[in-house]
Amino acid sequence: MITGELKSQIDKIWTDFWTGGIANPLTVIEQFTYLLFIRRLDEIQLLKEKQANLVGIAIKDPVYSDDEKPLRWSSFRNNDPETMYRLFQKENGVFDFMKNVGAKGSIFAGFMRGATFMIPTPRLLDMVVQQIDKIKMEDRDTKGDLYEYLLSKTATAGTNGQFRTPRHIIKMMVEMVKPQKDDTICDPACGTAGFLVAAGEYVHQYHADWFMDASFRDHYNTKMFTGAEFDATMMRIAAMNLQLHGIEHPNLVSKDALSESNIGMTDKYSLILANPPFKGSLDYDSVESGILKRVKTKKTELLFLGLMLRALKTGGRCAVIVPDGVMFGSSNAHQQIRQELVENQRLQAVISMPSGVFKPYAGVSTAILLFTKTNSGGTDHVWFYDMQADGFSLDDKRNPIAANDIQDIITRYSNPVAERNRSRTEQSFLVPFSEIKSNDWDLSINRYKETVHEEVVYDSPAIILKDIKQLDADRTEAFKKLEELLG
Repeated sequence: MITGELKSQIDKIWTDFWTGGIANPLTVIEQFTYLLFIRRLDEIQLLKEKQANLVGIAIKDPVYSDDEKPLRWSSFRNNDPETMYRLFQKENGVFDFMKNVGAKGSIFAGFMRGATFMIPTPRLLDMVVQQIDKIKMEDRDTKGDLYEYLLSKTATAGTNGQFRTPRHIIKMMVEMVKPQKDDTICDPACGTAGFLVAAGEYVHQYHADWFMDASFRDHYNTKMFTGAEFDATMMRIAAMNLQLHGIEHPNLVSKDALSESNIGMTDKYSLILANPPFKGSLDYDSVESGILKRVKTKKTELLFLGLMLRALKTGGRCAVIVPDGVMFGSSNAHQQIRQELVENQRLQAVISMPSGVFKPYAGVSTAILLFTKTNSGGTDHVWFYDMQADGFSLDDKRNPIAANDIQDIITRYSNPVAERNRSRTEQSFLVPFSEIKSNDWDLSINRYKETVHEEVVYDSPAIILKDIKQLDADRTEAFKKLEELLG
């Protein structure tokens, strides 16, 4: 949990960026990210120096040479603003070094080639550097909380918020699928890597003992997490987000996961967590042919479902957010993908979410699908849940409220035996395979949920007219008394 002091520090830096002329929230985060990375490079060098001094040997694979000492955070932070700014801007200066640092700076460095220095004045650079320098970042939790809070600001910053799935929704999905020790986890449209980070945090919270095993630590840091993202800015932010949460070498793929050129995502992952793009379409020629065999469509939300089925290993699980149209769309492609999930795979759950969950930047109604890839069926019943509240108001303000179904969803999903006898009038219930099949594979909750209507008894028209006449008489009498008082 972010502390009040850390929150205030980030708020102050954010405000300084805005008043200093950088108004785009993603640009703020990107420039902030570069400075965090530059500080991190110096921290890596300091650790190498400390280790070398302890054993009395030369530093192995130093990040900085002796000649590059002026480019280190611990050095330039002490310069006056003008000198520091020139050091960032000049050829082979601080910023160029950051972009070309290579493998010494770990996975994040690979995404720095297109980075652009956009801090406009020496004064702003100095203010931000001095404030970042004061932030204590010794442990993984603090680093992670810092970046999560920074990213959360995009959700209240206009149109850029579409890059963030609400953190509490991500956490709910992760707790439902329960990442396992040997899982390989993928998000094929990772954005800022929120799902991958949440999966890592789940492991730290519930299975800290796994980290006693050296082979698991290696798996966690190098093989467990994979994200694909075609936007270079998002990829840089995702890489930093994962690093600051203690995931040193995630597999990050800088390309469109749906593209014809992407042939690496086949029978590869045991768990997929995602909120892929809802709107958009692609030409058939640009979509990987194996995906089109699953679902022949140009709609990205359906193509991503086809991709996930292709990318999962047999027995792999998936939790994915989709727009409501996927649940009931009447096109051949919509019916094809629903039939595939229900008949050929094992669809476990459909959670219908209210339309306000993604406000203020989107009002679309959505659902969460949870399924397992079997390629041999296995769906007997599908569990439906009608989420009414997620702990926040469903208007543009999204203020915290008491009503919250999230824990109830996790509890009920984790206890399927107790769901067997629920009626269709309750918030959750089971629907058998045969009924879904007979309804053209429709997965919209309103198709199956039963509503109880209360009978309302009204007075007869004669009694209502009598009451109206009495009200008129009372009003006339009141006017008379008022006139007498005034007369």
